[in-house]
Amino acid sequence: MTDQVDPTGQCVFCGIVAGTIPYAKVAEDAMTFAFMDIDPGSDGHLVVIPKRHSADLFEISADYLAATTLTAQRIAKVALSELGADGVNLLNCSGPAAWQTVFHFHLHVIPRYHDRSKDRLELPFEPGMPADAEAIAEHARLLAAKL
Repeated sequence: MTDQVDPTGQCVFCGIVAGTIPYAKVAEDAMTFAFMDIDPGSDGHLVVIPKRHSADLFEISADYLAATTLTAQRIAKVALSELGADGVNLLNCSGPAAWQTVFHFHLHVIPRYHDRSKDRLELPFEPGMPADAEAIAEHARLLAAKL
């Protein structure tokens, strides 16, 4: 592999790309690697990573982010057709407060099923419960002012 890996040698995902840690490979190209999640939330749950080590969404280059997202999209389409999924979630967690536990950027591709025996995930919040409109507008104003 010619891309940079975690300089500490401690990144489990860099170990998977290097072939030193066991995995069930789904896909690989010049920039990305996809493998099955060992703690799946649903049948067919997998992870797509850039081969070049980046800790999170804030560190990854635009090229690797685009490549990883396109690989995830390609796999999500196949999950619908080949696994019979009813939908798909793409999930990225950046930072400990956002549930990130492996500090190598990754996208979870999580096939979703109406059949609960195939799908063990539940929403952490209740959709359809809008927040205060003034608070939403203030958050939009703060973000837009810095973009």
